[in-house]
Amino acid sequence: MKKFILAALAATAMATPALAQDAAPFTGFRLEGLVGYDHVKGNGGGRDGVAYGIGAGYDFQLGGAVLGIEGEAMDSSAKGCDTNFVTATDRICANAKRDLYAGARIGAAVTPNTLLYAKAGYTNARFGVTYTDSATPTANFSARDNLDGIRVGAGVEQKFGQNLYAKAEYRYSNYEQGISRHQVVGGIGFRF
Repeated sequence: MKKFILAALAATAMATPALAQDAAPFTGFRLEGLVGYDHVKGNGGGRDGVAYGIGAGYDFQLGGAVLGIEGEAMDSSAKGCDTNFVTATDRICANAKRDLYAGARIGAAVTPNTLLYAKAGYTNARFGVTYTDSATPTANFSARDNLDGIRVGAGVEQKFGQNLYAKAEYRYSNYEQGISRHQVVGGIGFRF
């Protein structure tokens, strides 16, 4: 009889984490790859490119509500050049570089496998500018600047199987010096 009780207790203890995961499918640490459209807008126009990077976070589910923290490290191919900016022989180029984000998200599990969420947080992006003038090389310069900003967004996450998920997200970032960014990204991730 003692062996039967011990076996039943052991089976219950081993099944509890699996039951908790099924009862709260959006709980745990997650790691994801991200890629999507990036539109950077500043004084004098905007540039389009591809944003790509990685993200990580931790979510916990309370009934149908999901709360989480997250971070991302992204880069972008958004770059553009203009000629005849000041003189007939000059060229100015601007490009978006790395983008770091830390924030929180809140969501609702609308089905056992679908999460709708909103997010907000801090972002810091690096932007570069290069100016060249073949007629007056002494005026040439190159500069990089890190700009602080805020990001807000919304998205949907769809669970596939036990740990795999995909997501689609729109986000808007507003930085110092009149720079803003619109992004539509997709991601594939794994929840541990």
